[in-house]
Amino acid sequence: MLVVDDDVRSAFALSSVLEAAGLDVVYADNGQTGIDMLTADPTIDVVLMDVMMPGKDGYETIRAIRADPDLRDRPVIAVTAKALDDDRGKCFEAGASDYVPKPVDAGKLLGLILRWISPKAGPGAAGETGGTTGTRARPA
Repeated sequence: MLVVDDDVRSAFALSSVLEAAGLDVVYADNGQTGIDMLTADPTIDVVLMDVMMPGKDGYETIRAIRADPDLRDRPVIAVTAKALDDDRGKCFEAGASDYVPKPVDAGKLLGLILRWISPKAGPGAAGETGGTTGTRARPA
């Protein structure tokens, strides 16, 4: 699982919840680093993408992931403090697989992640982009 968030406190909070659930978590503090990490490690199953970041924001980063043939099927869950209907729509327009508003409800987040990393998930089985089956987001 890759957490991309420029706010260290938010990334720490998300990582703590995910690691407590037995998930292997890696962290990127900006969109470009997140893309680089995804490119280098094909076992990362799911990305939690903060939307509001300086430089390459979450929308741009998601669009770049969707434009890359090797990454386009990777589930990306947008995470944002801007929980307006318009912002949710923008996340999906950019190519997000799912959306979670901040403050994040840990139970709902874990449920979404499990939906996207389900071993039964194949292309189209878990949503628009389908699930992937690597090991980075697998429970330990």
